[in-house]
Parts: sequence; C-alpha cells; structure tokens
Amino acid sequence: MKKTIPVLLLPALLASAISQSVLAQVEPKPAQPATIAANAAFARTLPTLDAESEADINRGFIASIPDAETLTADGKVIYSLKGYEFLKPATGPATVNPSLWLQARKSMANGLYKVTEGFYQVRGMDLTNMTIIEGKTGLIIIDPLMTTETARTALDLYYQHRPKKPVLAVIYNHSHVDHYGGVKGIVDEADVKAGKVQIIAPVGFMEHTISENVMAGNAMSRRSEYQFGTTLPRGERGQLDLGGAKALPNGTITLIPPTRAISQPIERLEIDGVEIINMLTPGTEAPAEMVHYFPQHKVLDTGELALQTQHQLLTLRGAEIRDSQSWAKYLNEALQRFGQDAEVLVGQHTWPVFGKQRVNNYLSKQRDLYKWLHDQSLRLLNKGYKPVEIADYMRHNVPASLASEWFTQGYYGSVQRNAKAVYQQYMGWYDGNPANLDALNNAEYGRKFVAYAGGAEALLQRARTDYAAGEYRWVAQAMSYLVDAEPTNPLALELFADALEQLGYQTESAVERNAYLTGAMELRSGGKKVPSPLRTASPDTIHALSIENIFDLLGVRLNAPKAEGKRIVINWNFSDSGKQYQLNLENCALTYTAERIASNPDATLTLTRPTLDAIMAQQLSPKQAIESGELKIEGNAGAFASLLGLLDAFSPNFEIVVPNPPAQ
Repeated sequence: MKKTIPVLLLPALLASAISQSVLAQVEPKPAQPATIAANAAFARTLPTLDAESEADINRGFIASIPDAETLTADGKVIYSLKGYEFLKPATGPATVNPSLWLQARKSMANGLYKVTEGFYQVRGMDLTNMTIIEGKTGLIIIDPLMTTETARTALDLYYQHRPKKPVLAVIYNHSHVDHYGGVKGIVDEADVKAGKVQIIAPVGFMEHTISENVMAGNAMSRRSEYQFGTTLPRGERGQLDLGGAKALPNGTITLIPPTRAISQPIERLEIDGVEIINMLTPGTEAPAEMVHYFPQHKVLDTGELALQTQHQLLTLRGAEIRDSQSWAKYLNEALQRFGQDAEVLVGQHTWPVFGKQRVNNYLSKQRDLYKWLHDQSLRLLNKGYKPVEIADYMRHNVPASLASEWFTQGYYGSVQRNAKAVYQQYMGWYDGNPANLDALNNAEYGRKFVAYAGGAEALLQRARTDYAAGEYRWVAQAMSYLVDAEPTNPLALELFADALEQLGYQTESAVERNAYLTGAMELRSGGKKVPSPLRTASPDTIHALSIENIFDLLGVRLNAPKAEGKRIVINWNFSDSGKQYQLNLENCALTYTAERIASNPDATLTLTRPTLDAIMAQQLSPKQAIESGELKIEGNAGAFASLLGLLDAFSPNFEIVVPNPPAQ
C-alpha cells in the first residue's frame, strides 16, 4: 500500500536537534548593521526587571539530572539541553532579539519543583510540564508529557525524592499531543482497563485529538518544521527556544482513551482525598480544554490559557482559529471563581506565579490582552482596514499597562499575527478588495512582477539597495516574487535567504524566528533535504481512529483526475466486530456507507481491525496481508488494486519558500 497520510500533528517534527544533517551544514550570516541597530533599539523598550518572576522560576527546586537528558538503552537521544550552552551570557548577541534571549535563558530551568505541600511539577524535561499531586495512597498526574521516554524520566526523578506511590489517575488537560503522548511511560494500559487507573479528559477529547489535524496532517507536519525549527542547528544564529519551552522530544507517542470525560462547565472530582474543580474552556487554545483548581492546595492550574508569554490565536503550523473573546471570557471566569482564594498559579508550560495579588494581576492582564486583541482588531475591521493594516497598527499601539509585563510579550504568539487571526476568524481570506477575488497564482504573479520591475537583474539591483538600507520585509517579499518566477535563480535565492535571516534575528517570537531561519537555510541548501526522522502516525494513534476516520483519509488521498470515469464498489467486512461498510468510488469522489453493503460489489474484503491498523501504520502491506490470510478478497481483486493505485502518497518534503511543481 502507498504511504499513508500523516494523521496528526504528532511531533512534527520531532526532528528536534537530532535532524541536523545536510541543512545544518549551511553557514548562517552575521547580523547586518540595520539588525544590530534594531535589536539595540528594542532593548531600550523592554520592561524593567521583574525580580519576583525570576525568583518564581527557581522557587521550590529539588533536583534535576544532567542536561535534563533522556536517552534510550542504546544511547539514542530523546531529549537533551545539550547545545544550549551558548545561552549562558546575560546579554545576547546581535543575532537574537534581546527580549527573546532573556526568555530563552529562563526556559533553561529544569528539574523537579515543589509548588506547595503535596503538589509538584517536573519542568524543562520535555515540551510540557508534568504536574504531580499527591493523594492519600497514590498520585494524580496532569499531562504525561509528549513521549513515553521523557514521561518515564520525569516520574523516575520524582520517585528519587518522594515516596513511590502508584499513579491512580492521569488527567489530559487538552487534546494536543504534548499533553497525552507519554501516557504509557507512566501507566500500564492493562491497569486502566482493570479500573486501577483513571484517565480523565475534557468532553470531546478523543474527537478533537483524532480530527483536529487529521485531514491536513501532512501539511501541518511540514509547516511545523518551520514553527519549531526542528532542522535548525542550536546556536545564536539558529534555534534557541520555542517561546515557552526549549525543544521537542524525539520519542514514542502513545494514547490511552479516557475512562471519564469532564462534561459539565464546572465539575468537581475527588480522587484519593484530593478535591479538583475542573472548568471547561472549549474553543480556546484547543477545542477540548479545561483548567483545574485545587482548593486544599490553593493552586490554580490554567493549563495553556495563561502562560509566561502571549499565545498564538492561529499557529504557524496551521490549525483552527482560537477564539480570543472566549479566551478572555474563560480567564475572567477563572479570576472571578478562584482569584480570591488561589495563592499559586501553575501552567502546563513555563513557570508558576506565587502570591494571591500577583496571581490576580497575572490573570487580569492575560484576560485583558486577549480581549484587547479581539475588540481592537474588530474595531479596525469595522472601519474597513485590511489585515496587514490592522496588524501594523496593533503592534505599535499595545496599551502601556500590557506592554509593561513580561508575560504578555510575543515570545510565542505575536500581536501582529494574532490581529490577523481575529480578522480571519470573522472575515475569512477575502479582504474585500475585488482585485483579490481571482488573483493570479504565485508563478504568474511573479513573472508579471519581475517584468514590471524591468527584469530580474534590475529587480535584484534595487533589492540589494533596499537590503543595505535594512528594508528586509520588502526585500523578502520582492525576492519571493522573483523566486516564484525564476525558482533556480541563485542570486535571488541568496538575497531572499539573507533577508529572511535578518528578520529572524530581529523578531521577538521564537516560532517566527524559527520560521525565518528555516526558510533561509532551505533556500541556501537548494530546498528541503532532511526528512522528518519520525512518522507522525504512531500505531497507537492509528488504533484510536475510527474506521470512518480511515475512510475519510482515503478520500483525501484520492487523485481525482486519475479516477475520472472510474466506478468501483467494495464491501468491507470486519470479522472481529461484525461491522460492514460499502466503499463507493464514483464521480471522482470516494464515499462510504456504514452497516449497508452492496449486493453486487466489485470485490468484498474480509479482515480484522488490527489488520487494517497494521496496513495503515505501514507495518503490513496489503500483499503480505493477503498472503498470510489476514486479508481475504472475494470477487475482482484487481478492483481493490486499482483503487489503491488511485491514492496519492503525500511527500513530507514539499517546498515552502520555493514553488512546488504544478499540481497533478
């Protein structure tokens, strides 16, 4: 069977520091005078030092392990902070935005921390924090990290310093992979099935875990390499942070479905003597998400709704728009419900906030940040301004009371991108200008642009002058058009890379920096060379898909032009469950019907769900399944082979900064 679509944004790139081969050999260039001046000017705008926040980072520290490193038995690096030694100086080089440099240094904190009596966190040993609450006889864990290996390392570190109580419950804060993927590193699925361990998640968790990124999984995975900088070398001219964490782990992704769903807006639990008040926050950072309050500990866990950075309303990798108005609403509700009592606030990324007054300030400023983003973007939208105009205005007019806080800075999300996200949420892609209703495609536009500029040589000459003047945003746009017109023009590729690189050196957002520098690196190397070392569709995730999900994915892979004029009907019998489906190819579309089969199909397949899982996970080919008897075909076996021949294989290496070949 052809290569399956990557099913989820599972570690997109978990290429991390591990995938450093061909691309990493390209030597980045130094900061140019305009960048040196821009970063020096930015440094003068930074908030005053927050000594209390600096103290919060290290408060309660117990212990860590060298380099926060997780290795497999054969020495494979799953996660490590090695390579970030260059971050030791208090002041950074000109190739890094001075605010981002400080955030990157803060993100180096790692180890086991005591938040308050009976309440602990392991931070900096994965993309996510593991929160551990001690009950009377066992442990409650919020978010078992992204991979089984790092989760096991984190729990082992806890056990080295605390009593070895069993894990009684795991809570998935929300439906992103870094908040559930390591679950089998800390609990046995057999114990879950036996009722010894609860798995608790917000309502809709499985639906959104499987569906949020399914259909665009391959594109999201590729774009995530830009967001997370997974192919960039670590260094002052490369990857240094993710905005709220250091790097992605490169381990095993697992998933155990929840045994209990939190379905009420406010729902109380008592587990092993620990009271937990859960508040659902759907449609915010994730479609299925919640925050947790622990009355006995006076600790509020805001999950990912309030972090030590401005979040993204629309990720660079691509996802559903996050609703900033709902985000503000839920932060306000948390403030009103829990703010009078909470003495500590923790998140599932970054570090805590201690002290009731500081917790309230933190929540209220975060609330007002997202409400300001929403309301002011809409105000300008309703006055007729376009997305770029709104973004430019907003980033230069952040209220002083918000700009003065470190935790509202754009290390992950940024004002200009979030303003565009609000516009897109309400208005979509069309900016109202009819000239953009049916604009030329990039290649045609590029050729016209170059011709209007007087040809490639004239355009390059003008762009070099603008580059020397520090007009990197324009040079990047202009060279993008020239590369669309002439994809192999070496001078255009080089100047395009140079402009992106300087933009990366200047930006405060870690993910924007990663995107700029990854684009520059690929332009200089002649295109994408390093495939992601991990497949995004782990066997556990495949197993969690419904059969309907899998048929939907096959429909996405159907190459319609190849299917022109073809009609194929195949019945599917699942012998282990008794389920039956009719799969129908007609009019260049693949549809299916459950619990009804055709009386005269071209072929009938009989198999088990594990066999389908193995085929989808590329652990078993259809030919092998037929030869072993795990897949039986009655009727015209050629019809099934013909259908497989109509399915596209999605390359994980498609181009981003240079044109792709014409679609087929």
